[in-house]
Amino acid sequence: MNAYDIIIKPIVTERSTILKEKENKYVFLVDIKASKPKIKQALKELFNVDAKKIHTMIVHGKMRRMGKSFGYRPDWKKAIIKLKDGQEIKPIEEVK
Repeated sequence: MNAYDIIIKPIVTERSTILKEKENKYVFLVDIKASKPKIKQALKELFNVDAKKIHTMIVHGKMRRMGKSFGYRPDWKKAIIKLKDGQEIKPIEEVK
């Protein structure tokens, strides 16, 4: 699994923006099978930054209905990454 398969995309919400500004934390959608060391290595490879701490969680898919039938959205994994002091990820800083 290469770095582009591990880190899929940033999650840009009101809460993630507040985390970025106040605590230097970034939120990413990552592959559900990715471990914390692999996420840390992918960050170093893609953005050239060092992670101080990584929190991961699996978000379970919500139930969706279409008439009488129903199904579930897929489960996904979210990673909240705290960077070392003085580091930032440039591509996300430019998105506003």
